[in-house]
Amino acid sequence: QVQLVESGGGLVQPGGSLRLSCAASGSIFSIYAMGWYRQAPGKQRELVADISTRGITNYADSVKGRFTISRDNAKNTVYLEMNSLKPEDTALYYCKAILKHSELGADRPYWGQGTQVTVSS
Repeated sequence: QVQLVESGGGLVQPGGSLRLSCAASGSIFSIYAMGWYRQAPGKQRELVADISTRGITNYADSVKGRFTISRDNAKNTVYLEMNSLKPEDTALYYCKAILKHSELGADRPYWGQGTQVTVSS
């Protein structure tokens, strides 16, 4: 059993900042890519940013220069630093991790429950 628990969401004014965290726990042998996705009402879930085990990052064009993803492999945790937030960043933010339960097991994706980010004055 694996759990991904997000935290750090909330209400912030335009131009403000938030830091999201996502900690993975449970039966984990190794974690590969970790990332953040978001889904706004009436829209499809989209990739915000992801990061490999070695720290190679990838960002959606809409957040480049404003958001920074990082991870602490010792803590099985991924972070998303969000600056210069805009109303269009409002969404439910989900954490995703690709991981294995055992050395010979297959990679599997796991998702968190989501944390709400609302950008409004």
